[in-house]
Amino acid sequence: MSADGQRLNPGCGLDLSRVQAVRVNAPAVARRAAALAASRSVKNRHQAAWLVRAIQCIDLTTLSGDDTEGRVRRLCAKARRPLRADLMRSLGLQSLNVGAVCVYHDMVPAAVQALAGSGIPVAAVSTGFPAGLSPRETRLREIELSVAAGAAEIDIVISRRLVLTQDWRGLYDEIAAFRAACGPAHLKAILATGELQTLESVARASWVCMMAGADFIKTSTGKESVNATPEVSLVMVRAIRDYLDETGHIVGYKPAGGISSAKTALSYLALMKEELGPRWLQPDLFRFGASSLLTDIERQLEHHVTGAYGAAWHHALP
Repeated sequence: MSADGQRLNPGCGLDLSRVQAVRVNAPAVARRAAALAASRSVKNRHQAAWLVRAIQCIDLTTLSGDDTEGRVRRLCAKARRPLRADLMRSLGLQSLNVGAVCVYHDMVPAAVQALAGSGIPVAAVSTGFPAGLSPRETRLREIELSVAAGAAEIDIVISRRLVLTQDWRGLYDEIAAFRAACGPAHLKAILATGELQTLESVARASWVCMMAGADFIKTSTGKESVNATPEVSLVMVRAIRDYLDETGHIVGYKPAGGISSAKTALSYLALMKEELGPRWLQPDLFRFGASSLLTDIERQLEHHVTGAYGAAWHHALP
């Protein structure tokens, strides 16, 4: 069990025959993704309800070289109160917060302090983010230090070369070591899917990471030239579904990178509901990795309440 009492994915032994058996019909994936995108969208109060759920599933993120403790504290204040008080009243909401706050290791103590008593977990990007090319010992120590500092979730990056060379044993051993270093913290494995070349590689890497004990699989660091896409997401969530069917173990999903509009967020929620069911519309199993998404959702909710769109600065960080 994790520190917050949620079940961790125990993983299983590496089954190379199962990994090698994974196949992806790319044209069929493209057709299904297009069909989901073309489906009728929700409107009015139903859309507002879905957007509120999207807020609850955001990993509110700052991963910039010029991050300061002051910026992180402002981000945490926004995480505690993501909507203006007048919009909360109009929507009939008593309380609302995001799924987590995601920062670099150095900012973990400031985030933990700012979020004390809120129940909002701190996620730390780790293991030489975003390239993941630091020595193994350095990456393991970074995880341990972030957990010791209070991070409840660790977003690690895999060594992409292990996928590109199909070294599935090497990838499994790497993730298993990261899982052990996390202790009670959740492990979210970033595949950097834009660098894996094929959907089949994405599917196989997803399987290996889940077998090794990843609690979430995540598309991207947000630093690649190609980040989350509907096709990649479909492949990854179907791997999650098949893994559950075959092992009984539940794994979460986190698309990240380039998700900045409310419309896109709704399409991802629809994909999760259609492919995995309503259980995966909860923040313990679904997250958006985003820094600017919240602003557009706020503007859409303001339009729902008032009939007009406010400027982005109306919804800025405190």
